[in-house]
Amino acid sequence: MAYTYEYPRAALTVDCVVFGSRGTSPATHLLLVQRAKPPFEGAWALPGGFLELDETLEQAALRELREETGLVLAHAEQLGAFDAIDRDPRERVLSVAHVAFADMDAQAVEAADDARAVRWFPLDALPALAFDHAAVLEAALPKLKEARR
Repeated sequence: MAYTYEYPRAALTVDCVVFGSRGTSPATHLLLVQRAKPPFEGAWALPGGFLELDETLEQAALRELREETGLVLAHAEQLGAFDAIDRDPRERVLSVAHVAFADMDAQAVEAADDARAVRWFPLDALPALAFDHAAVLEAALPKLKEARR
């Protein structure tokens, strides 16, 4: 079914903040992908992408995570919406971020789809992040602190 509107519409994406741990230790790492395409080609970013019309936001987040990193998770908690007007130079894009936790040793990660590389970074040694992903991460840090209790 085609959709046609008289007025422009914003695009909708999802982003995944995945904190990684080893065994029963607290989470100390963040999963990032290196972008293979513009914008921000070569920059590190949270895994994510555009919502498809036949999926929920959580389904989209888990699909994008799987497609870009190979990581398969059963659940991601919705964190919130990010709507800065200039957050994506391609067009008006809103993103709904999700938070998840993963055992870094339970599954191997491998870059695929539009990711050039994927890597677990220590939280105290993160690279500069594409888009507004530094703000998304900052919003997710309270979830990490809750999980450490």
